[in-house]
Amino acid sequence: MSLSTITVIGAGTMGHGIAHAAALAGNTVHLFDLNQDGLRHGLDSIAKNLDKGVARGKVDAADRDAALERITGHVNLEDACQGADLVVEAIPEKLALKQALFAEVQDYVGEHCILGTNTSSLSIAGIASAVRDPGRVLGLHFFNPVHIMKLLEIVVHPGTRPEVLATCKAWGAVIGKECITVQDFPGFATSRLGVCLGMEAIRMVEQGVASPKDIDTAMVLGYRHPIGPLKLTDLVGLDVRMHIGEYLAEKLDNPAFKPPQIMKDMVAQGKLGKKSGQGFYSYEE
Repeated sequence: MSLSTITVIGAGTMGHGIAHAAALAGNTVHLFDLNQDGLRHGLDSIAKNLDKGVARGKVDAADRDAALERITGHVNLEDACQGADLVVEAIPEKLALKQALFAEVQDYVGEHCILGTNTSSLSIAGIASAVRDPGRVLGLHFFNPVHIMKLLEIVVHPGTRPEVLATCKAWGAVIGKECITVQDFPGFATSRLGVCLGMEAIRMVEQGVASPKDIDTAMVLGYRHPIGPLKLTDLVGLDVRMHIGEYLAEKLDNPAFKPPQIMKDMVAQGKLGKKSGQGFYSYEE
């Protein structure tokens, strides 16, 4: 089975990035958001990112135009799901929200349709338990910015059917991603390793070991990481990483994932990273 029509639920940073990548690869894409403002912002972001790709010589102008024509925006969920071969949700990291969404979506799609969640840490089996056919559910964990980052972490729970995994791996290759397959453990591979490193870097800032810039430089130049753990935390969002850390600390019974107090204080002050203009670095113009 090949995946032709993709529905992406949530037009935020991850959602519009997934829609961008799928449309540029030739998929018909339905992008859903709860309101017109959120949808408009997502569609505008796709257009701007494609324009940047053209300006940098990475995308042909004709391919940009064709990709934009393949994307349709929706604020009605049932309409957005019509004809979908794959639905990918990119909504907030709350288990109950994702369960409720897929419980509704299953009534709007055909039996062949695969349900993918972009969760970075929540239980795939837990999300799948909300649908009548949990075998069609798996994790499709993309990375920000989706249209640039090459990794797609595919997470399978014990009930995920082999053909569902195979189909999504093939689709991942079509949209230009290198796929890894991970079992359904808390934090999977990427969040478990990345968040642990990030929390330790934040503790080092809290203890005055070094400045955020010097800590990041240590990992970039000393360990060949493309970006330091503190700048990455800013990019992902301190609030998002804090919640993931709290979840992993509980599920893995490991204090290494527990958010340091400085992180909690920054979140309380609205210092969420790049999206708020201030995190461990300043992004204010």
